[in-house]
This record gives sequence, structure tokens and C-alpha cells, in this order.
Amino acid sequence: MTNEERAQKVFDALDGLGIGYEVHTHPPVATVEEAKNHWDHIQGTKAKNLFVRDQKGKKHYLIVLEQDKPLNMKWFSEHFGLDKLSFASPERMEKYLGLQPGSVSPFGLINDANKEVIVYIDEEVMGGGHVNFHPNVNTMTLNMASEDFKKYLKAMGNKVHFVAIHMEG
Repeated sequence: MTNEERAQKVFDALDGLGIGYEVHTHPPVATVEEAKNHWDHIQGTKAKNLFVRDQKGKKHYLIVLEQDKPLNMKWFSEHFGLDKLSFASPERMEKYLGLQPGSVSPFGLINDANKEVIVYIDEEVMGGGHVNFHPNVNTMTLNMASEDFKKYLKAMGNKVHFVAIHMEG
């Protein structure tokens, strides 16, 4: 699938749900630090997305945080009663989300046909009125109202937890 097809799949899904969005194009960015150079003019919360797995590789999680918030994975796994977590491989990312490193976002849930990925979203992400994510390619940022993002998540059918993630721990 080409990058254009990956993005179009997201646009088609959002259009089908009646969700409005703005598309911002930019050079390819693989990290939050690179993306910050192109996000100044975009309103709302900018997020980072971490795709992780448990120690046995049986469960996979997408953790969504405000772009500058650190995550202590040991604290996270203990606090939420999960097995030890580590970053998932690019192969797992492709298998479960249909994505490449540098383009991970909740829009990858479109490709999770078996609804295996469990999502944890820090409540701070939803507090800005609008959210911003890559539409499965790292040359665009998609902006939408937080409430519309919740509508998208509900339509995807994955288990989603809105939680408070603390920096300490």
C-alpha cells in the first residue's frame, strides 16, 4: 500500500463517519522533535504514540500521550496491572497496525481487523479541544475536534482507556 493509499483509507473512514478534519502537509517526520518544526500553526494537542507489547508478546498496546510528556513504562505497567512492557518491533507494528515506524497513530486501528490492540490515552491529550495525529503517513498531520476523535475510536471497536498518566513514578 502506498502512503497516499494509507492516508486515503483514513480520510475515507473519517468521511464515512461524518467527521470533519484539517490536513496539514509537511516533510517526513519520524519523531516528535522533528514534527515540532511543523506544528506551530496547528491548534490543539500534539501527541506522541507508543506501540508496545507485553513481555510474552501476546498483548499489544497503543499509548497516547501529550508530545512532551515522559512515560515511565515500569510505572505504567505496574499502575495499570499489566505485564512488563517493551517497544514492539517494526514487524509487529506492521502486523497489528499496518504501519511503519515514524507513522504510528490511533488511525492505525483501521488496520486492526481483530481489534487486538488495546489503547491507553492520557486524559491531557483530550483536554485541548482538538487533537493531531498522522493519518498513517508521516508527511501529514490531521487535526480534528477531540469529540470527533472519540467518535472515531468508538467506531473502531478496540478497547480504549482514558487514563491519567503521571510523570513521576
